[in-house]
Amino acid sequence: MRKNIYLYTILPFASCLVTTVPDQIEKPNILFILTDNFKWNQAGCFGNKPIQTPKSPNIVLINIDDLGWTDMAFNGSRYYETPHIDQLYAKAFRFSNAYAAAANSAPSRACLMTGQYTPRHGVYTVHPPDRGRAEDRKLTVAPNNEMLPDTAYTLPMALKSAGYQTCHIGKWHLGKDPLQQGMDRNIGGNEAGQPRSYFSPYRNPNLSDGIEGEYLMDRLAREAINYLDTVDRSRPFFLYYATYAVHTPLQAKPELIKKYQNKKKTDAHNNPVYAAMIENMDTCIGQVLEAIENNGLAENTLIVFTSDNGGVYNISRQWPLRAGKGSFYEGGIRIPLLLYKKGKYEGGQTIHTPVSQIDLFPTFMKMAEADGKKLYLDGQSLLPLLEDPEKTSCFTDRPLYWHFPAYLEGGHQESRDSIFRTRPVSVIRKGEWKLIENYEDSTLELYNLKEDISEKNNVVEKYPTIKNQLYDLLTIWKKETRALLPIQ
Repeated sequence: MRKNIYLYTILPFASCLVTTVPDQIEKPNILFILTDNFKWNQAGCFGNKPIQTPKSPNIVLINIDDLGWTDMAFNGSRYYETPHIDQLYAKAFRFSNAYAAAANSAPSRACLMTGQYTPRHGVYTVHPPDRGRAEDRKLTVAPNNEMLPDTAYTLPMALKSAGYQTCHIGKWHLGKDPLQQGMDRNIGGNEAGQPRSYFSPYRNPNLSDGIEGEYLMDRLAREAINYLDTVDRSRPFFLYYATYAVHTPLQAKPELIKKYQNKKKTDAHNNPVYAAMIENMDTCIGQVLEAIENNGLAENTLIVFTSDNGGVYNISRQWPLRAGKGSFYEGGIRIPLLLYKKGKYEGGQTIHTPVSQIDLFPTFMKMAEADGKKLYLDGQSLLPLLEDPEKTSCFTDRPLYWHFPAYLEGGHQESRDSIFRTRPVSVIRKGEWKLIENYEDSTLELYNLKEDISEKNNVVEKYPTIKNQLYDLLTIWKKETRALLPIQ
């Protein structure tokens, strides 16, 4: 008696071959189904599925929480270790003047996911907007949306309309359920702005607990790798890998903490627990990037690495930038931004043109060849810069804006006062100039960032013409966006 093994061969129309094996060989029946429009990845057929390369590129957006502009070795840190991100930096297009559209998490992520400035979606800050003691506030704050409104049309919604699969892993902070805001899959995301614990049990309704003591970042990296291993290769995908790290609570693996306790510290970077979290974050990103390569996805995958806002001042100083998270000085809003696509956007080029995270939405839409004609986006596609970094004419005269009609407590020696990280402000950057409008005392600050990146010298009296030009642009923009203002 003989057993049959059925094999579908690679033919225009799958045909069936029947072969036999001796009875004594106890093998299960095997069914291979292959068609002629598939190609194998470099890893071979065992444990990997065949790839059909979609026309539009896959997009992997890595958004790290509270990672400051100088919190990586490639940007000058001698204490933190980020070898995998450094390797990405070495071959990516990197933007030296990239900005978050807000100075803290929820509004920054709302801008990223809508391609719009804060006045359009109304998420100005992490709730509540009237933080700090009432006796220290002089103005009544504007109303604040704690989450994205139901009317918001998000980036994953737009990409889904273009045929993309969408997956979110990690921190969402824009609503209770990312599945209702454009994601096909959600692992660990909800309205929370930080994890209850970085060690299992996580007490996260959208993430099952691992074994006791499992580390959250390791778990989320494995989830991302599993997604990359199993995603349908016939359609493009959007993976939003938004780790909770390196947000508080500061919790890290003991062996890594010990390593940084024994390492020489600097005046700016000296917290061993935070350093341990950064190294683990970097290791996990390295594993995700390796999975992209091992699955044969690299040549058709755009990788974007960024952070949602500046680093926390009392944990990691961002020198030479002033202040940190929650401030609209450079340390609170300037962020790392790397874009890489193998064989396309590579070579380690640095682009100094000021850009914003709101530019990613229209960039992804252009790459996906999606119809965005009916969308109102404040951002601008970065493709012209990526195609030719020397051609910056369409960005040269473009201002960038920020609006914050609220209060954030926790001031320090580099904020404007010791009580608040920021009081209500509006901000414009155009070229090398940056103007800050302070609502409480109706004062203006003007800085030349090319000459004074640390914002130590307010030259508002020295350059009245530039001050007036920027102030007029800022005033017009606030009217156009119907920006809500704080009141007396």
